Amino acid sequence: MPNIVLFSGSSHHDLSQKVADRLGLDLGKVITKKFSNQETCVEIGESVRGEDVYIVQSGCGEINDNLMELLIMINACKIASSSRVTAVIPCFPYARQDKKDKSRAPISAKLVANMLSVAGADHIITMDLHASQIQGFFDIAVDNLYAEPAVLQWIKENIPEWKNCIIVSPDAGGAKRVTSIADRLNVDFALIHKERKKANEVDRMVLVGDVKDRVAILVDDMADTCGTICHAADKLIDAGAVKVYAILTHGIFSGPAISRINNAPFEAVVVTNTIPQEEKMKACPKIQVIDISMILAEAIRRTHNGESVSYLFSHVPL
Repeated sequence: MPNIVLFSGSSHHDLSQKVADRLGLDLGKVITKKFSNQETCVEIGESVRGEDVYIVQSGCGEINDNLMELLIMINACKIASSSRVTAVIPCFPYARQDKKDKSRAPISAKLVANMLSVAGADHIITMDLHASQIQGFFDIAVDNLYAEPAVLQWIKENIPEWKNCIIVSPDAGGAKRVTSIADRLNVDFALIHKERKKANEVDRMVLVGDVKDRVAILVDDMADTCGTICHAADKLIDAGAVKVYAILTHGIFSGPAISRINNAPFEAVVVTNTIPQEEKMKACPKIQVIDISMILAEAIRRTHNGESVSYLFSHVPL
């Protein structure tokens, strides 16, 4: 592939390498380091003049440092005369701060969008945004890819009794995502209505739908402290579900998440590798990972060649 350069930020080197291998490219030379006063320093080690640049950086780990590093890398490439800079952000940072849910709340996702645009990004590729309206925070093109085709493939290959399963959304917000998966598998869906007193803490839950004697599959776009999905799993077992699986696009797993999952009645908690999961898998044998590097790689290839990306919304690239 001529005129394309793929750089990796320091947040998820493993994913960047898989994407590069899939595209048959070498990762571009870039040195990211910190000065002793903790300022981020980025040195692009090769010419990007006239090139189509892709920078892979996920919103995980040290989120603010990684975001700043991405902004600096975009700007460095932009002022080094690259023809186009695309930020590939598998897990979009601050995506949950997308509305004024109370007085004086910031809409930080919009701020991040503005920062990326001002830094010089021409195009964004991301995956399973928390709210798809975030695409409208940008005036540049945003491709919001879906993990759904990969999730459907995993369900069919790994859950023998998937034809008798029920797809469950742990909150009303994810109902659309869940109905889409349920339709494609031709099974029923249920949802759990939850009330939050404050962020990261769930108050009470009500299950809407019948899960008795069925395999329940909880589907959500992200799990952070896992309070919601662990509560939901208990609720489903109480309601007569035979087994409970959880499938999440972004497994953030912060705070008490791992111990909660270990104590919860899950058969498996399945996440994609938009966020590095190696350490988490060692601490929790229930966590399994779906590799989505080929979806990102195919999106990069199609964007670079000026082809349509919509095929990826319903198919996993071979």
